[in-house]
Amino acid sequence: MSDALDTVFAALADPTRRAILAMLLEDDMAVTDVADPFDMSLAAISKHLAILSRAGLISQEKRGRVKWCKLEPDALREASVWMQGFGQFEPVHLDAFERFLAQELSVPDTPDTGTESGTGTDTDPAGSA
Repeated sequence: MSDALDTVFAALADPTRRAILAMLLEDDMAVTDVADPFDMSLAAISKHLAILSRAGLISQEKRGRVKWCKLEPDALREASVWMQGFGQFEPVHLDAFERFLAQELSVPDTPDTGTESGTGTDTDPAGSA
């Protein structure tokens, strides 16, 4: 596995960073707007953004006095190709990625989400029970 691929998977491993990516699916956002929903300092959010930037998942641009963040979905291409090598994963499409992120961010309190079924199908990709 390449260093770039390791960096992408490491960036995606954190739920705060996945939440940030989901927010950026809607539109570019100022760093301060990205930080608003989180109960952490702007410095902590900036560290998360730096990790996402190093992974190529977002880009940051200064517009006037405001720093903006933009999703870079093509950064997932190498990860998608790598996963396809296992034959059980579909290519990453932006719509499917958006649904995945929305599901990850949903509150698992409702029993009808299907994520807490106890069947093992959601967490066991090999299908063994």
